[in-house]
Amino acid sequence: MTKFALVLAASALTATAVFAEETAAPAADAAAPAAEVVDTDANGTFSLVEVQAVYANVTEETFTAADTDASGELSAEELAAAVEAGAFAA
Repeated sequence: MTKFALVLAASALTATAVFAEETAAPAADAAAPAAEVVDTDANGTFSLVEVQAVYANVTEETFTAADTDASGELSAEELAAAVEAGAFAA
């Protein structure tokens, strides 16, 4: 019975580690562009100044074009889309 319990515990630990890696990997990949830009005011979006700290060549016009919901700031999704499209060059 003790051997069975040890095998079961080892299996559970292994499964937990694999599950954690599988769930963490996509989130890290999806956030890669936003991870470079720091949300200094912690409001959940990225201002022109915050974006320009990493992408110095971003103009107000380019930033406004990336702001698809016209909120005045970029969401993580808008930022990722702009970076992926090559609109923001470092």
